[in-house]
Amino acid sequence: MDEWILVATDGSEPAAAAVTWAADQAVLWRRGLRIVHVAGPAGLSAPFGDIAGLAEIMSREGLDILQAAAEAARQRAPGVEVSTRALAGAVVPLLIKESEGASETVVGSRGRGGFTGLLLGSVSLGIAGHASGPVVVVREPPAPPRGVVVVGFDLSPHSEISLGYAMEQARVRGATVRAVHAWQLPVSPTMAEYPDLTNEAMAAELRAAGEALVPWRERYPRVPIEEVLVPGHPVPAIARAAADADLVVVGSRGLGGLRSAVLGSVGNGVLHGVTAPVAVVR
Repeated sequence: MDEWILVATDGSEPAAAAVTWAADQAVLWRRGLRIVHVAGPAGLSAPFGDIAGLAEIMSREGLDILQAAAEAARQRAPGVEVSTRALAGAVVPLLIKESEGASETVVGSRGRGGFTGLLLGSVSLGIAGHASGPVVVVREPPAPPRGVVVVGFDLSPHSEISLGYAMEQARVRGATVRAVHAWQLPVSPTMAEYPDLTNEAMAAELRAAGEALVPWRERYPRVPIEEVLVPGHPVPAIARAAADADLVVVGSRGLGGLRSAVLGSVGNGVLHGVTAPVAVVR
């Protein structure tokens, strides 16, 4: 397959939701689907679990998980080319390696076995920081489309990548892009003494955010863009905007309060606080 989407599964309900979402995405983009199951060494029967570097061995349970996921994907998306791959070892490095060449990587929000407690921590955040392409974290089975893609942007060059991904997703879906820009003014006694300067700073931020979206309106004239420009922390602003979203997009780098925090307070907060699928774009 020339273009394909990678999805990881461990047989859990969130992983099943991820497979379903990835199958739908493969239909939208006319891409292939590769389903991967990673078994940690502790989950393998002796003596295989003691062999260092073993990457192609799988337990019977793992093969059953892969088969069930592939069958579910083929039923969901009959015309999509589906392949499977069984791996053994550390989850994050293996998924990062597998992500090379994929248009995006899809994982569930939590899992069982080797994934337990990791998908909102080291797995999703680790992959999002190092995978070759966007990483989509899915919490629930796909809901009927509502025609909204939410994207957070902070006027940094990195957020241009997020906007581009969101615009393309909306274009294919026939959806509206809800672009959220939230900012926090410095809090100090000095600022409080100059309310006019505060108002001017807020007005300047609003102008800059609106101007940043002008090129995207010109490039995608058929994709409606709804501006959400608010003072405050990005996480609650994005969470409010995402109440009816099909997909939420955040960047893996940012500017000011977002720099190095998108995969921490912002990205982690959005991943925990939003039920819609969240795409973290490098």
